[in-house]
Amino acid sequence: MVILGICGALTHDPSAALIVDGKVVAAADEERFTRKKHAEGQLPVNAIRFCLETAGLTPEDIDHVAYPWSTSIYHQLKWRVARRILFKRTSRAFKVIAQEKKKNEAALKKLYDTLAQAHIDRSRIKIHLVEHHMAHAASAYYFSGYEDSAILSLDGAGELTTCLFAESRNGKIEKLHEIVFSDSLGYFYSTVTAYLGFEIGDGEYKVMGMAPYGDAGKIPMSHIIWPKGRDFRVADDYVWPIRTQRYHPDVLIPKKMVEDWGLPRTGDSLAEPYIHIAAATQKTFEDIVLHLLENRLQKSLKRSGRLCFAGGCALNVSINRKLIQHPLVKQLWVQPSSHDSGTSLGAAAYVAAQLGDKIAPMEHVYLGPEFTNAQIEPVLKASGFRFEKCADICETASSLLKDGKIVGWFQGRMEWGPRALGNRSILGNPTIRGTNDRINAIIKFRESWRPFCPSMLKEYASDILGSDHPAPFMTFAFDVAPHWKERIPEAVHVDGTCRPQVVDERHNPKFHRLISLFHKKTRVPVVINTSLNRRGEPMICSPQDAILMFRESGLEYLAIGDYLARKN
Repeated sequence: MVILGICGALTHDPSAALIVDGKVVAAADEERFTRKKHAEGQLPVNAIRFCLETAGLTPEDIDHVAYPWSTSIYHQLKWRVARRILFKRTSRAFKVIAQEKKKNEAALKKLYDTLAQAHIDRSRIKIHLVEHHMAHAASAYYFSGYEDSAILSLDGAGELTTCLFAESRNGKIEKLHEIVFSDSLGYFYSTVTAYLGFEIGDGEYKVMGMAPYGDAGKIPMSHIIWPKGRDFRVADDYVWPIRTQRYHPDVLIPKKMVEDWGLPRTGDSLAEPYIHIAAATQKTFEDIVLHLLENRLQKSLKRSGRLCFAGGCALNVSINRKLIQHPLVKQLWVQPSSHDSGTSLGAAAYVAAQLGDKIAPMEHVYLGPEFTNAQIEPVLKASGFRFEKCADICETASSLLKDGKIVGWFQGRMEWGPRALGNRSILGNPTIRGTNDRINAIIKFRESWRPFCPSMLKEYASDILGSDHPAPFMTFAFDVAPHWKERIPEAVHVDGTCRPQVVDERHNPKFHRLISLFHKKTRVPVVINTSLNRRGEPMICSPQDAILMFRESGLEYLAIGDYLARKN
């Protein structure tokens, strides 16, 4: 059975995923092909084409299409949402209903437009409309390998739902409870993200990275968001404000925040009170998530001890660290593409499971395009750069890393999700102080205070992290063991944590071998790993993309396939 999942045509992060007989054959974000970050408003036509070509299939081979947006759930929830906001903002209650009605109508049109542009005849396939948060939940649960589990989905909002609580029984997902707009943890975090000068949908992780520099106790947040019974509430004039409540009509910053905290942050520096606002936002976010966990999922967690987590909020590795440490949670699995992009995969998995397929657990994320030496060499020849074919590219690259060089690393199939996990990466030596500053200065051009992540050999991870919890996808933060902090200073954030990728030889033998050779040369089984792209760009997909980035950045070495390109 061939099931195509597609998402994102309504707003941002369009993607496609293909499941054949319960196995994910291919998955990719549209932004990687169009080179526009988040590909807002674009249809995932290139991603669909890639998925079918990888599987050796044509549009006529598709049996089912899964789409993570349900028009029926809107009709079920619209009056509940209206009641939530009716008495504080009467005019907005009906405006929200009208806007969502238009969005639902647009959702179907965008779906049909996508199918038409991908040459998929909708008259001969079965189309399944899957609730947005159910698609998130399915993206976590069905790929976790767990039988029974509690399930949590948190983001800004789906059709009208902002939080979904569920559990799995005998391979099926059962909904327990949901919270609806305008009470949204995702919108709370995003509104502060805008105030702190970052882009909504792209800068939330920067707020998380800024938080350890501040003191959460200096900024009260209880008047903005607070626990209410087993759920929570937000102050509507602080979170996702309407135009008349904004500091500027076209900017999603509330007047109330400016009255409380002063002018919004500008520039890239760390300064008060902004670092304290970031710290308070992160702590409040964590407190509310743990409140929900203990009040809405306690019974399910007591039965299984397992939690599956997805939605944009699941990209927050600091809360994931707190969840791992929570006594109710024995095992945590987070979908590596937790944001909206992952709903194409989740919707496809949900439909596959409903139709009787057994979904294979997700052991790796190498689901994108790959390129052979025969495809790479002509691009290098046309580039004008010096290059050579190496007998052992891992040996060559590991020697460069040992000597403190920064190396672009382009190998195998591109990663699914927002994290570079050893196939589209920029690598550095974590033992040499200043490595991160050099990467920032010559390539990434990003805020100097943001941490870089380590990739480490599985064989040494428990000693470095003080934990045996699986961490293959950079979805968790851990406290770095004291005896390692001085050995790998460039991999440790200001709060003593890191966001690691634990590399298993079974799933990426070439990257594992590279780190192993670096370990032999340095006695350190860790490399710095950040995504192969510049600030504001999507992760590199093709050899042409890699050469363009190489040309327009200060990167001096690019290990691409079996070739090493160099500038010096």
